Amino acid sequence: MANSGVQLLGFGLSLIGILGIIVGTILPQWKMSAYVGDSIITAVATYQGLWMSCAFQSTGQLQCKIYDSILQLDSDLQATRALMIVGIIVSICGLGVACMGMKCTTCGADDKVRKARTAVTGGIILLVGALCAIVACSWFAHNVIRAFYNPFTPVNTKFEFGAAIFIAWGGSFLDVLGGAMLAASCTRSKQVSKYPKSNSARSASDNNKEYV
Repeated sequence: MANSGVQLLGFGLSLIGILGIIVGTILPQWKMSAYVGDSIITAVATYQGLWMSCAFQSTGQLQCKIYDSILQLDSDLQATRALMIVGIIVSICGLGVACMGMKCTTCGADDKVRKARTAVTGGIILLVGALCAIVACSWFAHNVIRAFYNPFTPVNTKFEFGAAIFIAWGGSFLDVLGGAMLAASCTRSKQVSKYPKSNSARSASDNNKEYV
């Protein structure tokens, strides 16, 4: 049957990964102001995330402002938001399905083969959710890099990667690893021969019955 230790490890990694994705989605440090050009000394550091933008002053004050309207945001940021939310919801659903199919739980313990298949299904759902988050982070990072190397972008408006995108990336890869462990915990049932007994075997068994 499925190795319960591998399932527990995969569940734990997926849980940590989902928490990392949630934290990364909430934090505003998806991109931060880049110190490039002749003047690198500035009194204000700007951070931008999926939900708000923040300004950190040299005096230690942090001021954040939530985006007023979704319609005012560019399509790339809206798509990143949607993919991250979908990834979180799908991953949580996959974690619940995997929990019901794990060997250490009592839900549906009578049918062990079905439990193992349920755990595999949960692992596949986790992989789908993690893939959504990875695509969202990679898409956002591509836009940051493209704007940074665009010669028409003003120097004072260039951004680089913040801490939140790395947290979301790390959580996504942990989610992938945990989902892969759960998906690989499938039960291998014993192979049953589909071919009937040969005539010689049948005749031998009939002869034995006659002598008895």
